[in-house]
Amino acid sequence: MFKKDNLEVTSDKVNTIIGKDTFFNGTIKGKGLIRIDGEAEGNINNQGDGVVGEGGRVSVEMKARNITIAGRYEGTLEAEGKLEIKRTGTAVGTFKVNALVIEEGAVLSGAMQMQQKDQPGSGQEKKEKSFGSLNPEPAEKNKQQGVLNEVKSKEKVL
Repeated sequence: MFKKDNLEVTSDKVNTIIGKDTFFNGTIKGKGLIRIDGEAEGNINNQGDGVVGEGGRVSVEMKARNITIAGRYEGTLEAEGKLEIKRTGTAVGTFKVNALVIEEGAVLSGAMQMQQKDQPGSGQEKKEKSFGSLNPEPAEKNKQQGVLNEVKSKEKVL
């Protein structure tokens, strides 16, 4: 009935929706799936997943379990699990995630910090990998600092 590529989700699975003709400015705290197809500014702290739909324009500080971006996101983002940027998505800001999926055609620009989750029984603490600013700089300098520039890539999982 709905195509997964367009991030269509039936309404009985979404707890909070900010519709395409809606503007929200404020703070949201929740436990279920939050989907934004309109515009949002402020803070979102969610124990469940977050989705920015293709028409979504978001400028927020967001914390959620897993986050999918198919529209435009600007701000600070922290995903306990995975950040997925769809081919129609643009993400600009500071990101702290455990896993990253970028589809071909997606745009990522900003600072990235990746954490590795503990393996069961490993007794190891979380390991973090940081990538500096994603602002365009000379290629040689980027290689030395491990800097990622604006990313337009084939689907990759880090």
